[in-house]
Amino acid sequence: MKLLQQVRAGSSTQGKKRRIPERSGNVPNGKGTADKRKSDAAPGDGEDAFAGLPKLTDVPPGEFPDLFRRKMKACEELFDFNSDSKQVEKELKRQTLLEMVEYVNNNRNCFSEGLMQDVFDMLKVNIFRALKRNDPDPLALSDPEGDEPCFEKAWPHLQLVYEFFLRFAVSTEVEGKFVKKFMDQAFIYNYLDLFQSEDPRERDYLKNILHRIYGRFMALRPLIRRGLQDLFLKVIYESESCCANGLGEMLEIVGSIVDGFATPLKDEHKTFLRVAMIPLHKVSSFSSFFPQLSFCMLQYVEKDPAFATEIIAAILRFWPTSITSKQGLYLNEIEEILELLQPLHFRPIRDALLRRLALCIESTHFQVAERTMMLWNNEHMVKLISDNSTVPIPVVVSALHRSSNRHWNSAVKTLSRHVLKLMEEGADPKMLKECSSAELLEKEQEKEEKQRLHRWQALRDLHHDLKQRPP
Repeated sequence: MKLLQQVRAGSSTQGKKRRIPERSGNVPNGKGTADKRKSDAAPGDGEDAFAGLPKLTDVPPGEFPDLFRRKMKACEELFDFNSDSKQVEKELKRQTLLEMVEYVNNNRNCFSEGLMQDVFDMLKVNIFRALKRNDPDPLALSDPEGDEPCFEKAWPHLQLVYEFFLRFAVSTEVEGKFVKKFMDQAFIYNYLDLFQSEDPRERDYLKNILHRIYGRFMALRPLIRRGLQDLFLKVIYESESCCANGLGEMLEIVGSIVDGFATPLKDEHKTFLRVAMIPLHKVSSFSSFFPQLSFCMLQYVEKDPAFATEIIAAILRFWPTSITSKQGLYLNEIEEILELLQPLHFRPIRDALLRRLALCIESTHFQVAERTMMLWNNEHMVKLISDNSTVPIPVVVSALHRSSNRHWNSAVKTLSRHVLKLMEEGADPKMLKECSSAELLEKEQEKEEKQRLHRWQALRDLHHDLKQRPP
């Protein structure tokens, strides 16, 4: 209701600038023009189609279905919002859409089986369209995070169409057996493609409506999950740009879907995680949907803790070598998953994880090094490591020693010494002795390597001098 009040307020403001001329009663009722879609009709035709229809509240209940059908047919007419032409017709369509939204919001028995075809015809004509892309100049310098979104110019009509669709989706009088006939695979897949829209307002409506549809119509759930999976696979293996804008919204829906899964999970849901969800970590635009994907991963781990091992192993396998911002996000997700991890599921990944952490500790990017060492503030992670006393952690201790002595950043040096002290305090003497022995051995090997290189350089210099000496 709050939204409808805002829309009406906007229409009253526009009404001060432009008054819609009243039509006399002897104007044709527009039956001939309401039966087909007209995006380029002759002047006055669209106006007649809308103005010749009485208000929904002015007719007896028996005449409502026919009038409602005629209004939906009239709203199938499209207008070019890149042009200033047909302003009267555009406003009449907007007022008609607003009237239908208000009526179905305040009255019952609006969506009978006989009107289903007309409802979906009107929806498909208005929302299924070629989306405009805001393709920047490849030679121009731009900040992707700072670029303004491309707003849909037809939003005054689209917003009300989506409001109408939302009222339809939440209506308790709409039966699933009727909806399934019209919401087939083609409709669902075309609907999911709309998440490519660059208008965040449209994506928000798409998300809310799809969430209501999934919750109300159980027969459509497998089709929606399959559509989401196919779209994720397309992003992963074909083109990331096919849905770069809407992945976050779709993953929000997936998070709520996973939250409702019953345990133990079905094989279908496990396959969805392994095939379509985990590989999303490889996508280059990972940072734009990281919070939603991380939430989905945590939802799966809460359903089955064994998934933590698979997820962390995949993250380590996908680890970027040069994108430090992505490394920081991976570390954030690992810490969140470690909070839910049990020692039984930690053992299979402990060696690979500690080797990766050791490399991150010595990272030349100070933020990656700092973020890695902040993991030792997590008591649960420290406990996981200390409970597995046989873990070969000398590689971590050696990395901390080198970082505390050689890193270019003073803050990283200080933090390395602090973490090293914490590890020494919590470790048993035998392990400390092994780590110290490994450190001494490494220093000895480094010294021998320097001596070897020095001898080779001396031989090269001697060879060069002999070649330059005259015979």
